[in-house]
Amino acid sequence: MNSENTLYQPELLLIGGSAGSLHVIMEMLKNIDFSLHFPIVIVVHRKAYSTSVLPVLLQQFTDIEVLEIEDKTDLKSNKIYIAPADYHLLFENTKTVSLDSSEKMNYSRPSIDVTFRSAAEIFGSKMIAVLLSGANSDGVEGLKYIKKNGGKIWIQNPETAEVDYMPRMALEEIESDFVFSPDQLAGMLKKTGE
Repeated sequence: MNSENTLYQPELLLIGGSAGSLHVIMEMLKNIDFSLHFPIVIVVHRKAYSTSVLPVLLQQFTDIEVLEIEDKTDLKSNKIYIAPADYHLLFENTKTVSLDSSEKMNYSRPSIDVTFRSAAEIFGSKMIAVLLSGANSDGVEGLKYIKKNGGKIWIQNPETAEVDYMPRMALEEIESDFVFSPDQLAGMLKKTGE
């Protein structure tokens, strides 16, 4: 699909990734030199008891504040939020998120599918979901639900993914609004705010 069709102003950008996705996220952050009119929420698979160094790591690549989500965090525009290890991330409304420790989905907690589905129910057509590199199919069912609810979906080109299984599975099952390489992501975000 033509990239011009993806240009609209979302209320949320939601990114899901697993193995190989951090490089893409860092590349995106390095190239965001503009204000975001929406929050970015990132869900990446992490070891259950990993320390909270990910926000510190990502903060080195951007001037936008990077925060790890806590239960009942209020989301604000022009901020980047990271789902913590060992919790599912759920949206209560367009401003507030909560954490849940229910069973793993796709062997993962946080599960990309759980968060994508929750966001779709709250934001409907006013969101963009991005699926990055990864080694399992977590995120595919969530993307289907987002698409069904009118949201936009962007999927990393599997040829550019360090681990291509996750984006490849998604592209086999869903029509993406935009298939991108890592160096295109920040530019597409900029266009959504114009």
